[in-house]
Amino acid sequence: MSEPLYRPWGTVTPEFWGAPAPGAAAAPSGLAPETLRARLVKVAEVARTGHLPDAAALAARLDQDVTAEYGELHLHTVQVREVRGYLAALAGDHPSGLSWYLHAAQLRVTIQGPRHPDVEAATRRAYSLWRAMPTETDRQRLGADLLTIAGDIHGPDSQIVRRIRERLYALALPSAASAQLNSA
Repeated sequence: MSEPLYRPWGTVTPEFWGAPAPGAAAAPSGLAPETLRARLVKVAEVARTGHLPDAAALAARLDQDVTAEYGELHLHTVQVREVRGYLAALAGDHPSGLSWYLHAAQLRVTIQGPRHPDVEAATRRAYSLWRAMPTETDRQRLGADLLTIAGDIHGPDSQIVRRIRERLYALALPSAASAQLNSA
C-alpha cells in the first residue's frame, strides 16, 4: 500500500481559491452594480430636495465603498467621483468641483486611454465647469491647472487645450489693460 502524497500547499479545494464549488451559485459581491445604481439614485434624490451637504455625505460614503470594492482604477469609482464633483459645483464650491472633475479625467485616461470618447467628455465637463465659475474665484490659477492636465491628456496642440489657452489669455488681458491704466 502506497503512502498518500502530501504536497507543501495542502489539499487544494475550491474554497482555497475563493471560487464557488462546481454547480454552486457565486456569492454576491459587497457592492453589486445594481446596488451602486440604487445608491447613486438616492444621492440624486437627496440633492434634488436641496439637501446638498447630505447628498455629498452619501456620495463620500459611496466613494469609500466603491473604492474598497473595485479599487481606485475602476470606472465605477470614476463615476462616483464625477458625481462628487457635480455636487460640489452645485453647492457653489467650484474649485473642489473642478478638482474632482480633473481627478476623474486623469483616472479615465489611465483606464480608458487618451483617445476614448469618455475621456474627451470628462475634459469638456471640467472645461465647462471652469468657464461657468464666478469671476471672484481664482479662475486663472484653476485654469492653469486645467490647462496642464488637459495638455497632458490631449496634447499641447489639441482643440480643447487651444480653447483653454485662449480663455486664459482673455482673462489675463483685462488685468494687464487695467494695470497699464492705473500706472499711467
